[in-house]
Amino acid sequence: MQSLIKRTSAVAIMAGMAAVSGCGGGSGDSSSAAPLITLAAASELVPISSPSPTPTPAPTTVPASGFSAVQQWKGLFGPLDIKSEGQGYDIKLKTKDDSDVYVTRNAIAVAGQSGWHTHPGPSLITVTVGEIVAYDSDDPLCAPTHYTVGQGFVDSGDHAHLIRNESASPAETVAVQFLPKGSARRTGVPQPSNCNL
Repeated sequence: MQSLIKRTSAVAIMAGMAAVSGCGGGSGDSSSAAPLITLAAASELVPISSPSPTPTPAPTTVPASGFSAVQQWKGLFGPLDIKSEGQGYDIKLKTKDDSDVYVTRNAIAVAGQSGWHTHPGPSLITVTVGEIVAYDSDDPLCAPTHYTVGQGFVDSGDHAHLIRNESASPAETVAVQFLPKGSARRTGVPQPSNCNL
């Protein structure tokens, strides 16, 4: 924001010519008028900068540490409409548009973590080595959930989450991810306010 201040200057110069008397005591020369010379007042608006408010720093994302994600395979699928029924087991999978389907292997060192992030679609995650702990921001308490080898869980992707290895041995997971075609697989986000890890 800028405010304006008005600065005004005026200069007036007056010059007069005195009457000159003759040596014999003659009268003054009335034709010598005293001219008035005036420099008109000059006004200008001078901008004065007022201090700008200090911007609030943007929250920073939490980078991964001791965590590596390797894309194993990626396939492009058109709209899916899968229904399967048999032996008391039903499954349905339906997508509206084209999908990128990823198979990603995650390796997590001892005390490693994925960093807080989201995905634009769901993931089916299976623990293949060791044990991991998952934290989800949509849980008001952000309580830890433990998963061991052979166990799996669904990450809906629409909220911030973090995977951490709190065990004494390395851990690995494999994720099958259904994402919109051409979208970024992962987006880093700041730590949620309800998750103080």
